[in-house]
Parts: sequence; structure tokens; C-alpha cells
Amino acid sequence: MTNPDSKTLNDPILVRRAKVQRVVKLGIRLGSGLFALAVVLFFWAIVRGFTERLTLLATISLIGGSLVLAPAMVFAYAIKAANRADREGSW
Repeated sequence: MTNPDSKTLNDPILVRRAKVQRVVKLGIRLGSGLFALAVVLFFWAIVRGFTERLTLLATISLIGGSLVLAPAMVFAYAIKAANRADREGSW
């Protein structure tokens, strides 16, 4: 929903879908960032040695990234499918 038109502004379903899409984008960014942090911490631990703190931080980042990214990806695909069904009229 990059260009809101009058139909988008008047349809509560499309408005809600746009709000969910914004949250999904944030979730994907946050989840990907947590995965990137986990990778950086892992390689940092390889270089510096696996301390309890580095291991804990890498594990928390990996689990947090999974918990945030997985539902965000599911919702992203759902929004794409709903937009495609709207375009094609295949509901």
C-alpha cells in the first residue's frame, strides 16, 4: 500500500491491512537485526573465546530473532496474498 487512494482511505479493511503491514516491516527489520547481532556475537565469541556472557547474548539474540521474525514473515505473506486476491478478484 505505497500510494493510498480514496478507496484505501474509505475501506477499513485496507486501512487495517496497511497498519499491519507497517508493523510487519518493523518486525522483519527487528528480527533480521537480532539475527545479525547473534551472528556477530557468535564470531566475536570465536575470536575472544566463548564466555558465558557472549554465549548468553548470542543465544538470546537468536531466540529473540526467531520469535519476532517468524510471525512477521507469515503475516507478510498473508498481506501479499490478500493484496493479490484483491487485484485479481479471486476471493
